[in-house]
Amino acid sequence: MSLLQQINTLAQHALPGHLLSRATGALATCEIPAVKNALIRAFIKQFEINMDEVADPDLDNYPHFNAFFTRALKPGIRPMPGEGQIACPADGAVFGFGTIDAETRLNAKGHAFRLDELFGSDEYNQTYEGGQFVTVYLSPSDYHRVHCPMAGEFKQMTYVPGRLFSVNRETTTRIPAVFARNERVILHFKGEHGPFALVLVGAMLVASIETPFAGVITPPGRDVQHWHYHKGGHLKFRQGDEIGRFQYGSTVILVTPKSSYQLSDDWSADQPVKLGEVLGSQT
Repeated sequence: MSLLQQINTLAQHALPGHLLSRATGALATCEIPAVKNALIRAFIKQFEINMDEVADPDLDNYPHFNAFFTRALKPGIRPMPGEGQIACPADGAVFGFGTIDAETRLNAKGHAFRLDELFGSDEYNQTYEGGQFVTVYLSPSDYHRVHCPMAGEFKQMTYVPGRLFSVNRETTTRIPAVFARNERVILHFKGEHGPFALVLVGAMLVASIETPFAGVITPPGRDVQHWHYHKGGHLKFRQGDEIGRFQYGSTVILVTPKSSYQLSDDWSADQPVKLGEVLGSQT
C-alpha cells in the first residue's frame, strides 16, 4: 500500500462521514438556479454524462442538483431480460460475487464478513446459507436508481446504522468488511422461486437512501429499525420496477438462496454492467 493510500484510509476513519454527507446534501438541494445549474453542468462535464440517455435534458426543469443526479432515463433505454432471468438491478461495476459459505460468510475484495453482520440480524442465516451474492458498485457517473431484478412481493425493510466510508475499489480493498460497516438498507422480497434480498449500502457523501414506497430512509436514527409490509398489505414489484435511489455513488448487493436461483460466475474484476443485463437465471 502506498503512503497516499494509507493516508486516505486513515483520513476516512477520522473524518465525520455523516456530517460531511449532510453538508454535501445541503449544497446538492440548493434551489438557486445559478448555483444548481453550475453544479449540474460541471458534473456533466467531469463525469461525461451521456445526455442522450436522459429522459429530460433541460437543466432548468431540475429543482436542484440531487434531482438531476437521480435523473430518470428515457423509457426503454435499459430493456429487461424477462421471465426466468435475473436482471442487474443498477448500472455500475461488479465488485464481487460468490457463494455464501456454511458459516454464512461473504467474501469481497479479500475480506470476509457474515451475512448477519450485513443484514443486522441472524434471522436469514438459514435461508441464505449456501446461496450466492453479487455486488454492484455505482460510481458517480452511473445512473443512480435501483430496480427490481425479478418480480417479487416486498416483505420487509431493515435500516442498519453505520459509518459512511467510501466504497470505491481502493477503500473496499483496504478497509475490512466495509459493506457490513457502512449505513445500509436491506430490502427483502419473496419471488416466484423463493426469497431474495437487496442491500443498498451508503457511502461517503451519500446524503440519503430513498425508496418509492417509504421516501427517504436515512438517517432515521442510531438503532436498527425494521418495517414489515406483509401485515398491512402487499407491495408487488415487476422486474425492472424502481425500488430505490442513491444520492452520490454507492453499492447494491443482491443475495439469493441456494437452489432457487443461479447467478453467473463468469465475471472479471470491476467488469462494467448495465441495468437489465442478465446476472443469472431462476431455477
